[in-house]
Amino acid sequence: QIQLVESGGGSVQPGGSLRLSCAASGTSFSIIVMAWYRQAPGKQRELVAHINGGGGINYADSVKGRFTISRSNAKNTSYLQMNSLKPEDTGVYSCNARAYDQRTMRPDDYWGQGTQVTVSS
Repeated sequence: QIQLVESGGGSVQPGGSLRLSCAASGTSFSIIVMAWYRQAPGKQRELVAHINGGGGINYADSVKGRFTISRSNAKNTSYLQMNSLKPEDTGVYSCNARAYDQRTMRPDDYWGQGTQVTVSS
């Protein structure tokens, strides 16, 4: 059982930057994959980026070249650096982690509560 807490959201002008953080806490767990999702008003939630334990990374086409996902295994934390932000990047960004219980080896998905990102003039 783990808990995910996001931070770093806020309001910025187009072209600005934000850095989101997702800190995982708990006991007897190992994280397999960490990811960031977002949901814009009136739209379904979409995958923004994910990073696996081996460092493999995938991005949504809409954010390639502008966003960077990273993780610190020592800190059990993932980060999403967002540059050159556009109004269409506005939405609620949620952290996701797939982790397994070290005692049972059963994997589960965990979600943070989300953080608002608003890009406007």
